[in-house]
This record gives sequence, C-alpha cells and structure tokens, in this order.
Amino acid sequence: MAAIDKHEADHIRGELQDAVVQCSERCLYQSAKWAAEMSLSLPDFPDSEPGSPMEDVDSQSLPRPSFLSSNSDPDEARKEAKEFASYLLAKSYFDCREFDRCAAVFLPTALPRGPPSEVSPKNKKSASPDALKGKGKDAAPAKAPLLPPPNVLPNLSQKSLFLALYAKYMSGEKRKDEESEMILGPADGGSTVNKELIGLGRSLEGWFADREAKGLSHGNQGWLEYLYGVVLAKGKMEDAAKMWLLASVRLYPYNWGAWLELGALFGKFEELQNILPELPSTDITHEALTRLESIFPKSHFLKTERALLYYHAKDQQEAEKIFSALLKDDPYRLDSFADYSNILYVMEKRPQLAFLAQAATATDKFRPETCCVVGNYYALKSEHEKAVMYFRRALTLDRNFLAAWTLMGHEYIEMKNTHAAIESYRRAVDINRKDYRAWYGLGQTYEVLEMHLYALYYYQRAASLRPLDPKMWQAVGSCFDKIDRPLQSIKAYQRALVAGTYYDYGSSFGSGASHEPPSGVLDPEILYQMALMHEKLRDLDEAASYMELTLAQEDGPGGDNEYNNDEQRGPGLGVTNTTSKARMWLARWEFGRGNLSRSMELANEMCQDGFEVEEAKALIRDLRARTESRKPL
Repeated sequence: MAAIDKHEADHIRGELQDAVVQCSERCLYQSAKWAAEMSLSLPDFPDSEPGSPMEDVDSQSLPRPSFLSSNSDPDEARKEAKEFASYLLAKSYFDCREFDRCAAVFLPTALPRGPPSEVSPKNKKSASPDALKGKGKDAAPAKAPLLPPPNVLPNLSQKSLFLALYAKYMSGEKRKDEESEMILGPADGGSTVNKELIGLGRSLEGWFADREAKGLSHGNQGWLEYLYGVVLAKGKMEDAAKMWLLASVRLYPYNWGAWLELGALFGKFEELQNILPELPSTDITHEALTRLESIFPKSHFLKTERALLYYHAKDQQEAEKIFSALLKDDPYRLDSFADYSNILYVMEKRPQLAFLAQAATATDKFRPETCCVVGNYYALKSEHEKAVMYFRRALTLDRNFLAAWTLMGHEYIEMKNTHAAIESYRRAVDINRKDYRAWYGLGQTYEVLEMHLYALYYYQRAASLRPLDPKMWQAVGSCFDKIDRPLQSIKAYQRALVAGTYYDYGSSFGSGASHEPPSGVLDPEILYQMALMHEKLRDLDEAASYMELTLAQEDGPGGDNEYNNDEQRGPGLGVTNTTSKARMWLARWEFGRGNLSRSMELANEMCQDGFEVEEAKALIRDLRARTESRKPL
C-alpha cells in the first residue's frame, strides 16, 4: 500500500516538475536533474477506467507540462514578458559557456568594487567589513556600521537578474581555474580567487537594501538569496551565508543546490539543531522528510544515500549490495561511483572494480567520477603513479571534487611524498571540513614526519567528526603516548574501547581490507597499549590486569569461564602477535615476582604459539636455572 494517495503524489510531482523548469531557466542543471529524478521516482497509480465519471477529473488534475514557468507576481510577469527575447539570447550564451557574453546582455560592463558587507536577511544594516573579517595582521580598528552601497543593477526581473549575475560568478570561477593552471602547481591554492566575488557581493547587497527600503522584499523569490549566500560562503563569511541560504530555502524549498550549500556550512550537529526551527515546515515538506522512501519508492538518489549510510557505518557488504543493484537498474548513472569504487577497494574486490572502471569509461571517460574509479583500480594494483595521474585528471575536470583530493593524498602517502600528501589533504579540508578521512590523513602524514603534536591536533579533529570510530581514538591515544602523556593516552584508548561496542572494527581510512573481530571481542591491540601505559605509570598490577584481558580475547566472551562449554563460548580471535606479546609480558612479570609455575606455563604456551619462540625458550632456560638453584642439596 502506498504511503501517499494519488492526489498528494500528483501535487508533489507538479511541484518537482515546476522545480525542473525553474532551475533549468536559471541554468542550475544539477538541481534540475535532482528534481527530475525525484519526480520520476514517485509511485504509479492505476488510471481510471475508460468511460468512467472519474476519467475527466483525472485528466484535469494531471500537471500539464510547461517549458516556461509562470509567475504569480504581476510586476515580475510583466518584466519577464518584456525581457523574453533578451533572456533567450542570454541563456543560449550560458549554455554555450560564453559567460561574459551572457552577463553583458543584461548587466553594465563593470560591477561595483569594494569588500562586501555581511548583511543578514533579518537585519538589513551593514556591518563593518573589518569587524567581520576577524583577526588578521593588518586588521583596522572597529568603525561605525557602513551604509549599504547604492543599487546599481538595472530594473530587471529576478529571473533575468539571477541569470546575469550567476553568469558573472561562473565567469570568475572559470577564470580562476585557468589562472590556477596545473594541479598542486605554484598558482594552485588560496592565492588564486574568483575576482568577481567582490563586485557580485556589493551589487546584491545594494539590490537587497533597495528592495527593503522600497518595501518590496516580500516579493523576493529565493534565487538571488541563494546566489548571495554562495558568494558570501566563497568569501569565508559563513555566518551571513547561512542566514541568506536559510532565507532562500524558506522562499523556495525545491532548490537542491541551496540545501547542499547550506549543509556544507555546518561543522557540528549542534549548529544544525539551532536552525531547525527556521527551516521550511509545511506539511508536504515535513512528510517528505519523514517518509521519503515511502513517498519516492523508485528514487535512485535515496537508495544511494542509504548505501552511503551503510558505508560510513562500516557495513561494506550491505552498501555493496545496494550499489550493485543500482548499477544494474541504471548502468549509465555515474553519480556516487567514486564512493562505490571506495567500497570495492576496501573489500579488495578487484574484478568488480575492474568491471566498474570499464562501465564508467564506456559511459563517459571525462567525468571526475570515472577518473576516481580508474584511479582506485590502479591503487588496488599498487600502481600508485598511475592512480595519482587519474586523480589529478579528475581534479582538472573539477577542482572541487572532494574524493579525488582525499584519495590522491592517500596515494602520495604510499609514495612517501609527504609534502604533496599534506597539500592534497588540506585542499580536501578546505572543500569540506567534515571529511574525517582528510583530517585523519593529515594526522598520519605528520606522524610519519614525527611531528606528533601536529598529528595529535588532526587526529582529534577526525575523532570529533567520528566519535564512535575506535580507529580515530586509537590514533589519538598513540599520539599522547609518543608525547609522553600516558594518562591522556589511557583515556583515549578507553574511548576507543567504548566506540568499538557501537561500530564493528574495520578500515575507515581506506588503506586496505577491514579485519573485523567477532562480535563481543575487544580489540587486543588497544588493551595491550593500555597495559603499557599503566606500566609507564608504574601501576604494574593494573598493567597485568589489562594483559590478562588481552589474552582473554583469544577465546572470546566467556572463554575463561570453566563452566561454559565450547558451544556457549563466543568466537575468539585465536593467537595473534599482540596476544603473544601480552603473554610474554605476563610470563616475565610472574617470573619477576617469583611465581615460577605460572611463568613456566605461559612460556610453554608461547613455544606452541609460533610467536616470540626464541625469547620464550630463553625464559624457560632461566626458569629452569632458577628452579634448580632452589632445590635443596
């Protein structure tokens, strides 16, 4: 039974189809594609019987296809009709990627200069740019609030104005990429910026202030708010960008690009909770958020998101099943193929990864996703130079493609090129501060360089993003150990043990296949390290307790209970190198405090384990010598 009835489905489909037209008219192609896919994924309902009284009603209620959106505001509709011919010309230029020609159809040759002020949609008074920039070497003292600049933009419809200003923005982005030249080259980085941002910010600031002064702000449509939020975010004015993007999604909630930009600005879950009351709360939107999968049962987008949830929860098997089904349903869909290739890489499924690379290359070899898939294939073959070549090719196609920066950093680590790895991870963090893999990669790189304080900082950032991932806390504990802070190291290792009860332990960094201990088994390496920390603190009894606990993981839960038979005991890890080292430590500790029989028992077990055999034999000789010396003459 469908979660929504036919009337609701038709209403949502109509809204999404209108969003396709609205986004396409403004050349927001990715948002238009998302809306079209979601529209097609709604459930199908049986048609009325031919000749029945409901047949005419159904035909009247169906949304009629439209190629140009209508406007309920009469003033805006009049302007759009007057500008129709110019709009078609400008859009044709944009579609041909002639951004400057597109902007020149509607805009003056030069936009105003000067730093933009962070004007909030709720408070139209401009703030001092110096006060908003924060700390800096040459920061000027705070001044009185600045008045907003005058509105220099022509009296255009909001649709035409958005298209022209967006073309200016895209022109600046294109020119920035051209000036950046090669990936990780001298000009690639923060020194090369979009030079149109300042003019766009000042122009939009003046336009919004003029609308507010004339009492016309109630007629805003949300598109220019979205563009202003993007401009402010690019200019690192993130608090104001959040406010303008929130205003945009309130006015028009079907612009998927605005939601993506807004989500990228929140670094913590608490920040998102603070703005939840300000998000759209209409019945349809609320239902769409709570019953998405029942409303859109055929949505590939939602299935992809579920697969990514499994992936980040380290359930690689379920994620791989969903992606495999998606590949069968839509073999030409390249979205999230990079994540699918990551899963196959971690699972070491080389044949499937080779097939995925061939399928992606046959569909479009010049897509960033395709280049990442091929790069992962060569990384799995340990051909790191070729892998880097394909990741660089992906970034040449799209410098903001996050996965390529992170994966390229991993490959540079394998090639021992720490400088390039650090720069790659930094670029990934600049694009998305919530990418824990980039923070973890930075920590690993600085650990290789033996700069443990730097490594500790980056590991802590990764742990704050993944508080339930034991690998993050284990890295934090290791760094605390190396800077001689055993108490903090013990606390970090305790967090790792707690986290291990929530997540199955596996590879979260993507540097190989995951090796998960059975359910209920604690990580012996963490227990062993905690024992060593207690030894550093000269708490030998506590250290011995943790060593015994390390040994207990060989048999699993209940393994040390003599009343449990083999069927009742949980599966254990068996003998490992770590448990063997713990057994050697305990044998020497028992030898030191005179418990020779227990020490001999542990040493004999080590001779059978196959680990540390020579040291065990040497200990046995010492034990026999001590025993002989104790015999009476």
